[in-house]
Amino acid sequence: MKIVGISGSTVGSKTRIAVEHVLKYIEKEHTETEVELLDLKDYDIVFSDGRSYSDYTGDTKIFLEKIMEADGILIGTPVFQASIPGTLKNVFDLLPVDAFKNKMIAITATAGTTKHYLVPEQHLKPILHYMHAWVIPKYVFVEEKDYTNHVITNQNVIDRLNKLADDLIHYVDFSQKHPEITPSL
Repeated sequence: MKIVGISGSTVGSKTRIAVEHVLKYIEKEHTETEVELLDLKDYDIVFSDGRSYSDYTGDTKIFLEKIMEADGILIGTPVFQASIPGTLKNVFDLLPVDAFKNKMIAITATAGTTKHYLVPEQHLKPILHYMHAWVIPKYVFVEEKDYTNHVITNQNVIDRLNKLADDLIHYVDFSQKHPEITPSL
């Protein structure tokens, strides 16, 4: 089983920290699972121009192929201007409409305030559903106050991130063992 975690911004560090936490937990608790962090900061991704994802080259091709090959995906998004960042939306625009067909998606979002806790629900989930993803209903929202010196210190958030990781593994495993059944998420 292969899980990729996407840190969906080219700036800041809090989203990456949350995604890394989930991936490290999976590595520790689900040792048979291969994980990989895809941080948009580490790739030179071009803007979508309507081509097939397989026609892109360089970092863009590498990034998109890693997503397409994954069994499950953790999407980490910060909240900018009450929405997801354009860099993350561009990734979705680069992929084919059925890129997430039969893939389990988990979400974690980071923001400076609780005012934006519905951004994943209102902005991200509709895109993922349109792209045929099976989205785990509960996502983890992490606020600025949950970090101390670039470490998540709120035990409730840590527990919820760990549960999100377990749920992602569970649903990917279930879908692989029972491809004829669509999970009711």
